[in-house]
Amino acid sequence: MQNNGKGLSVAGLVLGICSVVVGLIINGWVGLICGIIGIVLSVMGRNKAKAAGAPTGMGTAGLVLSIIGTAIIAVVVISAIICVSAAESALEDALNAYY
Repeated sequence: MQNNGKGLSVAGLVLGICSVVVGLIINGWVGLICGIIGIVLSVMGRNKAKAAGAPTGMGTAGLVLSIIGTAIIAVVVISAIICVSAAESALEDALNAYY
């Protein structure tokens, strides 16, 4: 039986889709973990497919979706940190002006 990386590519694609969906809807650590694992599995699947001379399209799609999902979650987390920091600063200024 030939190991052409198709299973790894499918797993990377599924985790990439989960990463994007979770990144757009739930915005949690689950999406980040899915994205990182999806990147690793997609790269491994692409490398095995390339070595076996099989098509690499599914691995590429999984890699792209995993990167997009991870980037979405990173932007959301950074935005939340900036928002909380700005709110804290505004509250501190308001309290200092009042007292």
